Amino acid sequence: MEGFITFLIFVVVAIIVPSVRQINQYEKGVKFMFGKYIGIMEPGWRIVLPVIQSYKKIDMRVKAVDVPNQEAITKDNISVGVNAVIYYKVSDAAKSFLEVEDFYYAISQLAQTTMRNAVGQVDLDALLSQRDKVSESIRQIIDEASDPWGIKVQNVELKDIVLPEEMKRVIGRQAEAEREKRAMIIKAEGEVVSASNMAKAAEILSGAPGALHLRTLQSINDISSDQSNTIVFAVPLEALRALESFNKKSQ
Repeated sequence: MEGFITFLIFVVVAIIVPSVRQINQYEKGVKFMFGKYIGIMEPGWRIVLPVIQSYKKIDMRVKAVDVPNQEAITKDNISVGVNAVIYYKVSDAAKSFLEVEDFYYAISQLAQTTMRNAVGQVDLDALLSQRDKVSESIRQIIDEASDPWGIKVQNVELKDIVLPEEMKRVIGRQAEAEREKRAMIIKAEGEVVSASNMAKAAEILSGAPGALHLRTLQSINDISSDQSNTIVFAVPLEALRALESFNKKSQ
């Protein structure tokens, strides 16, 4: 009897030990019996009976897909090259294995098509200035399309937008023209302020007898600090009037 029990224990151990499978913390297992899906295996040691049962590990971590450069035409008929990175993770392990053959490849192909379509719906200015908005539009479309596959798209980042050389030159000339326009506006605004201040100063000087003469003397003093300057002195009318009144009083 003891020999039979020992044999039975040996058989059980021989069956169970090879049946133990380890599911890591970042994984889940899709389990089948006789080829039919029966459930999800959580992380840890799990029993998978040989022959009658099988399983597939699914990585549940966030994955990054580098979408290669895609040639696309913007809404205003400008050819551009666009590439991006998509961050996604498996939200339903069973769907990711049962509903699509290779979800990694499927996401990559879906992203390429979606990116070309999204670029075609905006003009070049919007693509360059509203990159985050275009990226979010692409993310929403891919996320909705991949939902039946058990995939959750977390983020889409447009990395590079490559323009034709001719378009780069056009944009460069446009930027230069905008800078020149802004410089002229700033200069004109400065001249307006300067003219206004000069008008106020002239009004004040004209209202005070001898003020213009004192201002002239101050300017001459500033100029005389440089020995290379030649000063041509014009006597203001206020000074002549002051001398005339002084002569009359002295007589």
